[in-house]
Amino acid sequence: MKYWATLAQTIDSVSRSVGNAVAFAAIAMALVTTTVVILRYGFGQGAIAAQESVLYLHGALFMLGAAPTLLTDKHVRVDVFYRNFTDRQKHWVNTIGHTVFTLPFCTLIVFGSWGYVSESWSIMESSPEPGGIPAVFLLKTLIPAMALLLALQAVSLIIQGLIELSEVPTDG
Repeated sequence: MKYWATLAQTIDSVSRSVGNAVAFAAIAMALVTTTVVILRYGFGQGAIAAQESVLYLHGALFMLGAAPTLLTDKHVRVDVFYRNFTDRQKHWVNTIGHTVFTLPFCTLIVFGSWGYVSESWSIMESSPEPGGIPAVFLLKTLIPAMALLLALQAVSLIIQGLIELSEVPTDG
């Protein structure tokens, strides 16, 4: 049991680290957007790479932020019945939900995006815009990366749920 708990803690630590890293993307997006606006309207200068970098930062923030969001239980949840459940019932719902929905969904995303991403890597896809970022293949890689990180976090939550469910409930 201790091995599984340690594995879950390690996965949680990875998710937390990724979340802390991508949190800076929001600040960077605001700064770059401000710079682009000042350059365009203040100096009449365009900055294609800077504009595209906002898209890259936005993609990184949302795609890589999915697993840390799940870790902190800040994801969207239909809470009609769930909020009235006991902790034990919540563990059942979460464990079954991640097993039946999250993991298959992540698997579908990884396999569904594999050709799309590999084709992009094979041609080292770059921006179609002159002066754009020559790394569209990296942006597309965020799709399976998101699914893998989300699946790992779901595994952690499944492990934690099973540990909680295996403990004998106490009256109290």
